[in-house]
Amino acid sequence: RMVNAVLETPALPGIDEAGVWAALSHVLDPEVPVLSVLELGIVRSVSVEHDRVRVTVTPTYSGCPATEVIQDAVRSALLQAGAKAVHIELKYAPAWTTDWITPQAAEKLRRYGIAPPHPASEALQPLRFRSRDLHCPRCDSTRTERLSQFGSTACKALHRCLACREPFDYFKPI
Repeated sequence: RMVNAVLETPALPGIDEAGVWAALSHVLDPEVPVLSVLELGIVRSVSVEHDRVRVTVTPTYSGCPATEVIQDAVRSALLQAGAKAVHIELKYAPAWTTDWITPQAAEKLRRYGIAPPHPASEALQPLRFRSRDLHCPRCDSTRTERLSQFGSTACKALHRCLACREPFDYFKPI
């Protein structure tokens, strides 16, 4: 599916591919504002031709309510960085996976209070009430339990640490 989202701006200093990547590194995910869209792994490709930028994005899941907000933020950042026009293409296949989250982003999630996802291959295992090897992002205990399959957003589950008793979100592997 293509999104016809091309905006023209007055002449600004040009932009090259390095400038596009640099601008995108500052675009934060609206649901987890400590991660950039690059760290989240949703930017698939970029190209620049005569200051016209094309960005291919794979949403974290089909129907994610943050998709439009992310598109607007990407477009705005690139126009401010000097792009003359921005075209954003949404690409759904192959589907995004939490394996595309960078290791640095996983550590940022932990510091933010969200347990980072296990490898997506573990998502195929049967659901368990007690989370094996899921570390509490606050005290690092593995004595945790899932309170609800659904957390603050659809991509997270609500857990509680049995050691420090604090609730926390777990970014579900997809």
